[in-house]
Amino acid sequence: MRMSKYHNVKSAVDGIVFDSKREANRWCELRLLERAGEISDLQRQVRFELAPAVRIGASGRMKPSLRFYADFTYTDLKHGGALVVEDVKSEPTAEKEAFRIKLHLMKSIHGIDVRLVT
Repeated sequence: MRMSKYHNVKSAVDGIVFDSKREANRWCELRLLERAGEISDLQRQVRFELAPAVRIGASGRMKPSLRFYADFTYTDLKHGGALVVEDVKSEPTAEKEAFRIKLHLMKSIHGIDVRLVT
């Protein structure tokens, strides 16, 4: 498998290619929890819009909307059916300013605290 820009090795599980072994392992853990009836509605790569598309500058060039793609979302049946949004990150990546801004926007716009899995 190919290595990503963050030196993660892509990994395949259940015919799905994940960006890292850590993400693939988390998928396996979540599938087990789903089979055990502890979570439901497991989804991956769920898109959240953080800001709409805009025209910027004198040229009026259109910039696409700002989005956050969560690695996983699911319903936590053990905690009242709460929606959980997870993102699997390595320690250094989780500290990047752009990522921190997206986490801030997820909370302020959608009211969602993204759970980081490191």
